[in-house]
Amino acid sequence: MLIVDLLTAAAQAAPQNKFGFKEALEQGGFIAYATVVILGVMSFGSFFILFTKFFEQGKIMRQYNEMKTSFWRASSLKEGAAKLEKNSAWRQIVDDGLAAEEAHSKMTDALEAHDWLHGSLARSEATVNARLASGLPFLATVGATSPFIGLFGTVVGIYRALINIGIAGSASIDKVAGPVGEALIMTALGLLVAVPAVLAYNYLQARNKRIAELLSGFSTDVLANINSKGAVKPAVAAAPAAAKPAAAPAAKA
Repeated sequence: MLIVDLLTAAAQAAPQNKFGFKEALEQGGFIAYATVVILGVMSFGSFFILFTKFFEQGKIMRQYNEMKTSFWRASSLKEGAAKLEKNSAWRQIVDDGLAAEEAHSKMTDALEAHDWLHGSLARSEATVNARLASGLPFLATVGATSPFIGLFGTVVGIYRALINIGIAGSASIDKVAGPVGEALIMTALGLLVAVPAVLAYNYLQARNKRIAELLSGFSTDVLANINSKGAVKPAVAAAPAAAKPAAAPAAKA
């Protein structure tokens, strides 16, 4: 019983922390809460775009690895397209190329088939690249603006600290610790949101460039195949030969 009383008295006598994160937000009022909410939304959006684009890019790369070993072994583009996933970027390019070839035969004006097919495939590539690039401007915006949003909270915190100094008539630590702590927290939050967004933007942009190179190469191969009526194909490694069944053991006499 005595121990319980001593612990209770010690807890009551312990000084309360008035300079925590929650206390800083409460002292900052509406501006502090608004700054934290805006930075939180930016951070959530950045990580959402990072993971969704990462998996989308990974899916396209996986489809490419599967496509390059089986597509060009088909006897025609239509047969090869049937082996690809229905909504894949690679099948879109093949389907658009075949559609452009069919549309060219219906034209009355003299137009070079190569120019028409090249333009159609380039438009298909641009569609895929635009889809992959969606969301990246948001990351760039977050990386560029979130430090300034945090800086806005910093300026407000310093302003409140100066007001407290003016009211108290002295720069005592208990008057400025709260607002200055709030200012530092806002600065740190702005940087904490900006740095991952910039890293994610650069990483996803580099992967998009690699995919764009693969799309351009594949589009060129499709164009050459169509113009040559199927005679030109990129070199493809031979399919691995099926293992021969083991010979049955000889019967004993």
